[in-house]
Amino acid sequence: MELGTQLPLWSIIPFVGMLLSIAIIPLVDGHWWEKHMWKVSAFWALAFFVPFLVGFGAQLAVGHGLEVILLDYVPFIILILGLFTVSGGIVIRGSLSGTPKVNVVLLLIGTLLASWIGTTGAAMVMIRPLLRANAWRKHRVHQVVFFIFLVANIGGSLTPIGDPPLFLGFLRGVPFFWTMKLLPMMLLNVAVLIVVFYLLDSYFMRKEGPHPEGTGEKVSVEGLHNIVFLLAIVGAVILSGVLPQTAAFTDPATGEARGLTLMDSADAHVVVPYVNLIRDAIILAAAFLAYRTTNARLRTANGFGWGPIQEVAILFAGIFVTMIPALAILQARGSELGLTSPAEFFWATGGLSSFLDNAPTYLVFMTTAASLGATTGVETTLGIIDEQLLMAVSAGAVFMGANTYIGNAPNFMVRSIAVESEVPMPSFLGYMKWSVSILIPLFIVDTLIFF
Repeated sequence: MELGTQLPLWSIIPFVGMLLSIAIIPLVDGHWWEKHMWKVSAFWALAFFVPFLVGFGAQLAVGHGLEVILLDYVPFIILILGLFTVSGGIVIRGSLSGTPKVNVVLLLIGTLLASWIGTTGAAMVMIRPLLRANAWRKHRVHQVVFFIFLVANIGGSLTPIGDPPLFLGFLRGVPFFWTMKLLPMMLLNVAVLIVVFYLLDSYFMRKEGPHPEGTGEKVSVEGLHNIVFLLAIVGAVILSGVLPQTAAFTDPATGEARGLTLMDSADAHVVVPYVNLIRDAIILAAAFLAYRTTNARLRTANGFGWGPIQEVAILFAGIFVTMIPALAILQARGSELGLTSPAEFFWATGGLSSFLDNAPTYLVFMTTAASLGATTGVETTLGIIDEQLLMAVSAGAVFMGANTYIGNAPNFMVRSIAVESEVPMPSFLGYMKWSVSILIPLFIVDTLIFF
């Protein structure tokens, strides 16, 4: 029997508690939160795991715990760490004054990069130049918010490299360039957001008075050797999608990945695929070499520090553990939601991707779409999926990851880097005021036009 059919709905309380803690405690006492967030994360993780252990037994509980930590959380953190470390050594210098036109160019460059080096890679490369260019500005919150909208989310919608949900689709048979079909929708969203941003940025700049004159320093990029390490990380991710298609890494008879077996019982079967080990080793090696070969002055110029990655690691540890019941219930009962139209799939996938990890949420609704028995569409390992439904699931997972700080990993990292640069970023709920007022109307337009 599937775990999701056995778990009661109240088992998601720790997950809800984790989200509310992130939303409320920093508002009540930000200083306490900075020092003790790890205790809050550990508390809610144990609040789920201990009753789960008692109620379902050690084999099942430990098996699911190992699975989510070793197969989901650890690769997630390794990828984020690799991109964060490598991009931290790339410095864009020059006389960049944060005018609306310059800011639009920076946002567009980041948005373009996101589909090819990932939303995390693009966000880490471009957020610091944006912050430095606008260091003299009084109103900077909107710049970071729109950066999250565009670079950390919507920009990654065109290739499987761009965002983890699309990569999962690629692993399950969706052609690599199929996601380019999202280009018209992406262009509409980018165009609308850029226009809104330009109007807002121009309004705030007029309130601030004349901007300082540039120094005349030519724009240049230092630490370019790190691009080699960045490409190595992207290559490792692509390789992890190609190798499982060979007999050396997947058993042809069973379809199971070959790897290190950690548990094998009636209640739990946990295998760490060799592909994962190879991918993670390449990423960690790239991060190590990038750190050792990059002059310390470049990282200093970038304001590089480990704080943002530490915050992401602590909070997402709690999120990954506590969302076990939420995803299990969704996996088991997702087909009971009665979804049939592209609009329903778009909003269901997007709504849950705003608060759950958008990669497994995408997979759940992709599976649900495949179960509807389409005879024409995109052929995947899960079955044939109607093209409109797959577009709705893909767009919902990627686009609506921008709705909250935890909708996509780069969101929280960008926020942390901005806070380190003394940008007074809004709280969890404060950020949602921006996303609800700007993104939700845009997504309604998307629904009317595309779905």
